[in-house]
Amino acid sequence: MTGQILASLTVMAAYLAVTVAGIEMDPEMAELARMVRDNCAGETGVDISLVEKVNGGADLMPDAKLKCYIKCTMETAGMMSEGEVDVEAVLAMLPPEMSAHNAPALRACGTQRGADDCETAYLTQVCWQSSNKADYFLI
Repeated sequence: MTGQILASLTVMAAYLAVTVAGIEMDPEMAELARMVRDNCAGETGVDISLVEKVNGGADLMPDAKLKCYIKCTMETAGMMSEGEVDVEAVLAMLPPEMSAHNAPALRACGTQRGADDCETAYLTQVCWQSSNKADYFLI
């Protein structure tokens, strides 16, 4: 599933007991989020403490491994393919109340193009985070 949304998306949390941004995940969704997180962390070598800092309220940081981690989670969750963000897929993954509240901002962000797919994922997430930091999290 996803995270990021602002909305990151990037997908939801990686904790099994899980409440992220005030949204409680059922155990199955939490397990899927954990699997995506573990897979993408292993694939990219990201320092997972950066993800935790963002989920604790920090702004996204321009770390190369974090950028590729975000791309990995977005692609794995079906939110991004071939450098294009599928905002409607992101909105469909969110709980209805978050989707309705965040839809205008997510649609306005669209796909924020970067030098490569990692940068594109990152810049899109930066837009999402800046449009509603209170609801933003990464998986």
